[in-house]
Amino acid sequence: MSALAKPVARLIDEFSRLPGVGPKTASRLTFYLLRAPSEQAEALAEALRDLKANLVFCRECFNISETSVCSICADERRDRGVICVVEEPLDVLAIERTGDYKGLYHVLHGAISPMDGVGPGDLRINELIERLRRQLAQEVILATNPNMEGDATAMYLATLLRPLGVNITRLGRGLPVGGDLEYADEMTLARALEGRRQF
Repeated sequence: MSALAKPVARLIDEFSRLPGVGPKTASRLTFYLLRAPSEQAEALAEALRDLKANLVFCRECFNISETSVCSICADERRDRGVICVVEEPLDVLAIERTGDYKGLYHVLHGAISPMDGVGPGDLRINELIERLRRQLAQEVILATNPNMEGDATAMYLATLLRPLGVNITRLGRGLPVGGDLEYADEMTLARALEGRRQF
């Protein structure tokens, strides 16, 4: 029989399912919320409900958005001739923080990883190809993470995109191998964008 009340044990279990949250952190978060004012717990619950109820994927780039077309795709000042392909929405935020990139994005929602059971059909690759057939782009920047899965995804994409006649570049290697874009600082990302090369 557990010494914890069922609601406490359930919340600890739910927090433990989040990436990077172990049992100790899950317990600390749960007991913090238990002691916090009711309004704070209600605000958190409402934010979680809103996250699932009020967000969609942009129909152009598949970034998260509150509308069918995200603010980046809707911005007429963006360079429509350049599309930066990233693995996750967090990567868009990381590149946007540099302030140097003025093109559009395409979010794959992952990388090819046979070990994890993720194949090309699980990503937004077909949507990228259809988009490039519709919207003439001069350059596609393959900004997948500089690790084995990211490199495999970039190579696969390059093979598919070459027949479309688009200039394919890859971020420069100012980024650490094995790292994730979301953790890179603005200066490193800016240099990687400037140092992109033919792929």
